[in-house]
Amino acid sequence: MRGTPAGMTSPHPLGGQLPAVYADDDFAQRFVEGLDVVLAPLFNVLDCLESYFTPALAPEDFVDWLTTWVGTELDGTEPLATRRRAVATAVSLHRVRGTRRGLSDAVELAFGVRPEIIESGGATWSRRPLGAFPGSPYPGLRVTLRVRDPATVDPHRLHAVVAAACPAHLPFAAEVTHLPTPEGT
Repeated sequence: MRGTPAGMTSPHPLGGQLPAVYADDDFAQRFVEGLDVVLAPLFNVLDCLESYFTPALAPEDFVDWLTTWVGTELDGTEPLATRRRAVATAVSLHRVRGTRRGLSDAVELAFGVRPEIIESGGATWSRRPLGAFPGSPYPGLRVTLRVRDPATVDPHRLHAVVAAACPAHLPFAAEVTHLPTPEGT
């Protein structure tokens, strides 16, 4: 957490604003000097408040707070750059939440890899009634994350991200598999 940086002074010292009767009072000057030390960080924050809400500029601990405030699906172990990107894209992710694109974007944000998503349903149009329905009669979703080293990806974390990003009524399966190399291994 941030504290009071050494040497920070108030841009508005209170000692000079006291009535003349307290100008030479040593106790009053020392007392308000203590208040200046307490208020200096507050003035500093207020002077640059806009940067606290700009993910690229905000202090690291404030970014962590913003991730909870905007409802990102992070577990706190991600690098700072990922947390900043999650805060910056939170609105657009919430806009597509529950959709295939939203699920894909959420998984890619958390793991850096775009997943393979297979849905059970579909939509079609026919000129004749009683046409064949597309997809499977049973709802479901399969999310596959293909990575070079599956041991580096926590499957429980993938499950949690998919559970948070897919529609609540839809059963799903999430798996991490090996990404084949061009040589086929």
